[in-house]
Amino acid sequence: MLKPATMKTDADTPLVSIVTIFLNPGQFLAEAVESVLRQTYHHWELLLVDDGSTDGSSALAQRYAREHPGTIIYCEHPFHENRGMSASRNLGIAQARGEFVAFLDADDVWMPNKLERQVTLLSQHPEAALVTGRTEWWYSWTGKPEDCSRDFLQRFAVPMDTVLQPPAVLDMFLQDEWASLCDVMVRRSAIEQVNGYEEIFRGMYEDQAFHAKLCFTFPVFVSSECWYRYRQHEKACTTQSHQSGRTAAARYAFLLWLEAYLARHGGKSSSTWRVVRRLLFPYRYPAAARLIDKARHLAQRARDKFTFFTTLFLHHDA
Repeated sequence: MLKPATMKTDADTPLVSIVTIFLNPGQFLAEAVESVLRQTYHHWELLLVDDGSTDGSSALAQRYAREHPGTIIYCEHPFHENRGMSASRNLGIAQARGEFVAFLDADDVWMPNKLERQVTLLSQHPEAALVTGRTEWWYSWTGKPEDCSRDFLQRFAVPMDTVLQPPAVLDMFLQDEWASLCDVMVRRSAIEQVNGYEEIFRGMYEDQAFHAKLCFTFPVFVSSECWYRYRQHEKACTTQSHQSGRTAAARYAFLLWLEAYLARHGGKSSSTWRVVRRLLFPYRYPAAARLIDKARHLAQRARDKFTFFTTLFLHHDA
């Protein structure tokens, strides 16, 4: 259970609490912190939450805290334990003082105007509980010529630069995992209402479970702007999950959790319920799903042939 902290804000400048969890991030942690220090919006605090690191990053985080007392705060679990990503994010949230909370992974970086723009948007749209923007998949950080052309921005299949009512954003990222939310700033009151992160998710889908609760419950401002660079590298949680073949099982567990969550919170009549049940169908009935896919493939081939011969006939007739 999250425990609300005392909030300290000036009249016109909401305090933003930034939560960065880390577990052996190596040299990336310094780049993440420096991207916060370069922000054009200055009324923030950064909580560096150590999830049991052993690579020297604990000392680096503690050094930043000493150099920026009261602004950068070092946190860890009792006995320097590793408790997983969700528990670590909740630890940071519990110690946060801000009206707004933002999240930066220890291997990613922000654009300099990230906080300024998102604070402005939340202030202009009090009906929205969170703001999100498109994320850049960042390969070119390596400096290798072959990576320089691989960067790309997310595409959101929803109206942008406006407030969307629930569960439009949730339905979008459930059906397109490339559109999963990476960059959010959330009102602390909304985080407390949904009780933070789900601690059963230690790694994969911990962010999506949290975002699902928020986007099912609250309006979201969706911006077309990009403020977040999502570093692609071999040690990233998502990369390792894909390489080890664990992603399908993790997604199944997430969808089962979400189905149960919707059932408990009156979501059986929602569009999200129908989306989740459809996504669960191949896991529950794999043989039937394969037959349906085969039938769809054959139908598509028939349509393609019909189009080809129709075009050929019309061209010849002309």
